[in-house]
Amino acid sequence: MNSRTAVSRFRKSSYSGAGEASECVEVACTADGGRAVRDSKDPARGTAYFGAGAWREFVNGLAGRPLPQ
Repeated sequence: MNSRTAVSRFRKSSYSGAGEASECVEVACTADGGRAVRDSKDPARGTAYFGAGAWREFVNGLAGRPLPQ
C-alpha cells in the first residue's frame, strides 16, 4: 500500500446539503494516515490526496486553530 491507497470506505461529509444542487465531498482514510477526497456526484472524475500533516493543518484551519509558522 502507498499514500494513495484508501483503507476505509468513502463517506459523505456531514455538512453536505440535500437535493440536486448540493455541493458534496466524500472522504476516506489513506494508508499513510492522510485523506482521499472526491466529488460525491462524480467520483470517477478524480480523487485528491492529502498527507496526514496537510490534512491536520486543513482541519485545524477550519476549526480556527493557529497554523504552524
